[in-house]
Amino acid sequence: MNLPAHVDIREVCLRDGLQIEDPIPLAAKLEILEAIVATGVKEIEATAFVSPSKVPALADAAELAAELHRFPAVEFSALVASPNGAKRAIAAGLNSIEYVVSAADSHSRANVGRSTAETTVAIADVTRIAHDSDASIEVIVATAWDCPFDGPTPQHRVLDIVSAAVDLGVDRIAVADTIGTATPKRVTELVAAVTPLLGATPLGAHFHNTRGCGLASAYAAVQAGVTRLDASVGGLGGCPFAPGASGNIATEDLVYLLRDCGIGVDVDLTAAIDAARVAQRAVGHNLPSALLRAGDRILN
Repeated sequence: MNLPAHVDIREVCLRDGLQIEDPIPLAAKLEILEAIVATGVKEIEATAFVSPSKVPALADAAELAAELHRFPAVEFSALVASPNGAKRAIAAGLNSIEYVVSAADSHSRANVGRSTAETTVAIADVTRIAHDSDASIEVIVATAWDCPFDGPTPQHRVLDIVSAAVDLGVDRIAVADTIGTATPKRVTELVAAVTPLLGATPLGAHFHNTRGCGLASAYAAVQAGVTRLDASVGGLGGCPFAPGASGNIATEDLVYLLRDCGIGVDVDLTAAIDAARVAQRAVGHNLPSALLRAGDRILN
């Protein structure tokens, strides 16, 4: 079995984790952020520059972005859903942007009010806006396996988006299991199909544990050559525009899995569990993380 020596983890609690929650104060977000930074993670998805009326939990994106300079060792990114969102993110000081394109038309219309074809065409504008400001751009292909409205996503729809993004010069690509339906076999098949299209463009993956297969799917992706994974402390999060889609894979659960398989990560497990506790207090309800309940098997 060929496994990578190291996997990069991007922490997404502050964006994907909080977007389905009731809004919490900026001070609480900063407390979560400080706890996450203490884990040693190198990449953090900080927020999203999207419509405040659609995602009120992230209405303070610019205010949060103004505090990110306090953590110079971390690469921060923000999700956008339009060229206007990209402009707002750049103006707020972000130098790494994620642009989401749903491979399923019904989810795309629910998520951003446009078809897959329309959002794919806009990759060109978002890429230009990012690169004109020396920022990087990542295209995230949402509903890469299944859509809550349209059912299974035909593989060619994902490949068409990836091809367009690579041709337009984006810096990174990621495939996302938006509603937590992926399983290892299908993950392996999609990664194998996407990889020949990438050239030198790195591929990442984003999984939800909605149906209990998130960690297995992440491990399958790693086996297939993916070395960048998203995760959220405590397993907090989900998509507000996909019914029943809840529960990112928990950062601490993922770190536990990878570490025990001999794969290096830049996240301290004990600190990640502590960060999950901070996030749990901030949102005021229990989170689905297994490590948050059971702890590490290695006793300190």
